Amino acid sequence: MIENSQCKHIIVVDDEAMIRDSLKQLLTLEGYTVECFNDASTALTKLNRRFMGVVLSDINMPAMDGLTLLEQVTAFDSELPIIFLTGYADVTIAVKAMQLGAYDLFEKPVNETLLDCIARACDKRSLVIQNRALKLAVKKTSAPGVRILGDTPKMQDMMHLLNTVIDTPADVMIEGETGTGKELVARYLHDQSIRCESNFVAINCGAVPEQLIESELFGAASGAFTGATHARKGKFEYAQGGTVFLDEIESTPLSLQVKLLRVLEERIVTPVGENTPINLDIRIVAATKVNLLSLVEKGEFRADLYYRLSLVKVDIPPLRARKADIILLFKHFSSIAATRYHKPPAPLNSEIQQRLLAYDWPGNVRELRNQAERAVLLGVELAFSVSKTQAKGELSPDLSLSEKVTFYEQSLIEEALERNHGSIKNTMDTLQIARKTLYDKMSKYNLNRDMFID
Repeated sequence: MIENSQCKHIIVVDDEAMIRDSLKQLLTLEGYTVECFNDASTALTKLNRRFMGVVLSDINMPAMDGLTLLEQVTAFDSELPIIFLTGYADVTIAVKAMQLGAYDLFEKPVNETLLDCIARACDKRSLVIQNRALKLAVKKTSAPGVRILGDTPKMQDMMHLLNTVIDTPADVMIEGETGTGKELVARYLHDQSIRCESNFVAINCGAVPEQLIESELFGAASGAFTGATHARKGKFEYAQGGTVFLDEIESTPLSLQVKLLRVLEERIVTPVGENTPINLDIRIVAATKVNLLSLVEKGEFRADLYYRLSLVKVDIPPLRARKADIILLFKHFSSIAATRYHKPPAPLNSEIQQRLLAYDWPGNVRELRNQAERAVLLGVELAFSVSKTQAKGELSPDLSLSEKVTFYEQSLIEEALERNHGSIKNTMDTLQIARKTLYDKMSKYNLNRDMFID
């Protein structure tokens, strides 16, 4: 629970050094922590929805004036108190400031009534932050969303680590084998955090062509390169206030890694063909299925980027290392599939449970989920007694035509991916379909090329 007394941060924005100094001295004596800025654009980079404090700003300033600052702050947080100071009383400006959402307005020089106003604004800000925290706590426990299941000690240790850092600005590195649920963990970090109201942007670094990945991440100005007919907002800017998930980070070209490091350290991004940087408020969550440190030792991944990304390192245990969770997970996936296919959940007798526990699950949770779906769709006996190839000719007569078509299509795509060892291009050629069509169908059936790579 956040106490009102914790709201002690004041940001002062004024282009006159004497005003800044006098306000800082006055407010420091009152017990506030004060940061002063001579321009509004710099002060803006320090503000976000988590800012626990109040802003004191002059109205008439060069470049960005106080009213523009108010409009930009209101765009991401209309409940952040901004108190204006002005060198002369102008009724028109005062009315406009209050209409835009200013907390109050004072004419310079200020007096003790300003301190009373700041105290009230701090109380209000504390209550706003407190209410948001309570709403988020309720949402985490009652609202539908990302859930990570597992009662084994390794999973409980992982969940403790995630919940410890979930609302911090620290970047996170997730390591785990193919199919362990790296994106699920990334989405949990986003959906259950204070960033949940902003965008979650997932980028597969191995799927974006090398010549396009820089503009994809950072954005590009119109005419920056051949084919750039209009300005493009990059993924980082699109995720403003939220989370960027960099999957297969090991596939990032070395030439881009140094630029990525700069973004992580400075939290600014400059679109290709532009000179003006954009300030970012994002969290980076990276994921890899390989040992990045071994790539660092081989010179195939930058050491400075590795250590910057792995400030917080989350290791997802493979399914074979947490077999006590297998039955729980199977029942969970079976229940979801039953809803999807309008069928009863797959029943589990002791023999099937033993078979589930005896298998090593090289495809991890993804493979278990697929098996649970087959058990619901085909029936437990058929799903556990025949291979995917055999099953194509022995579907249950109870299936509808659309269900049979769905099963055949998924099986054909899986077989093509398996035969081509996860190669998207070769799979496209085998199935004679366009790349977008293949990606859409893979997304529909929750397929990932990684599970078919030897």
